[in-house]
Amino acid sequence: MKVIANMILAFCFSIFLSCQQSEKPNSKQMLFGDTTRRGVPFSKDPHVVKFNGEYIMYYSIPSIENNKDPMNGWGIGIAKSADLIEWKTVGSISPFGEYDKKGLCAPCALVIDGKINLFFQTYGNGKNDAICHAVSEDGIHFEANPTNPIFHPSGDWTSGRAIDAEVIKFNDKYFLYFATRDTAMQIQMQGVASAPANTNFNREDWTQLTDEPILAPKYPWEGKCVEGASVIQRGDSLFMFYAGAYNNAPQQVGVAKSKDGINWERLSNKPFLTNGDPGEWNACESGHPHIFLDEDGRTFLFFQGNNDFGKTWQISQKEVIWDENVPKLK
Repeated sequence: MKVIANMILAFCFSIFLSCQQSEKPNSKQMLFGDTTRRGVPFSKDPHVVKFNGEYIMYYSIPSIENNKDPMNGWGIGIAKSADLIEWKTVGSISPFGEYDKKGLCAPCALVIDGKINLFFQTYGNGKNDAICHAVSEDGIHFEANPTNPIFHPSGDWTSGRAIDAEVIKFNDKYFLYFATRDTAMQIQMQGVASAPANTNFNREDWTQLTDEPILAPKYPWEGKCVEGASVIQRGDSLFMFYAGAYNNAPQQVGVAKSKDGINWERLSNKPFLTNGDPGEWNACESGHPHIFLDEDGRTFLFFQGNNDFGKTWQISQKEVIWDENVPKLK
């Protein structure tokens, strides 16, 4: 009996170990911060793609402190990963020309015909900040669109500024979602433009689709800001994960749904993803989301956060599951 009992115990223990080992990779939290520019973790505005068998993340990185170079503004960092948890910095993108010499940031990447199309914003130009485009064959070295900047909005509802580009193909056209501000530069809100399916994303291809915001601050938690849209298609609908409130206000993540890409309805009057509790790494915010669809159909919500009111910034992710096409955090 004692021998049998020991055998049973050994069997149970082996099962326990195998469960622990199988759960370990999923239980580890991603927490990434690029230290190349300031010596402390400082990465914002994540966007992830799968390209040539690797995960590539593009994100905003700040200027180098105490560097007087006139081209020393915000840039875009590049990191790679094999598992969406551990990331290694592999490069960066600097200004392409006069239009973005003060800085560029807030990337959005699309893989089209074996190339990465990168959409980004200029930074440091106030009302004149606009959306730009570049293309890469290897994911690291980019060639700028000769018509840059490719888009800025018009109308008496907007200051003309366009930031936080998000581009998705839907209903046989490309939709460009952007954040803009009112004429007083106080309220941040979402707009949309489109280009035909055969576009090369040049400036002349884009058509602004509304003369008003498609999503503006509404609930108290959104403060004066709705920005950083990231859009995914589920069935015949689009779901927009967006940032509500300005940085560290705290910024948190909401979700809205649309059948046509233009008219949007929020799923809740509460945040989908909140900032962390006091003392946690994201106590000041969980913001600027990116919803990433992996090749196996799983979806992951990447977001930025900090607990020191912006002295540092890190990026993490949580898996999103879908219950009858309603997103929930796993």
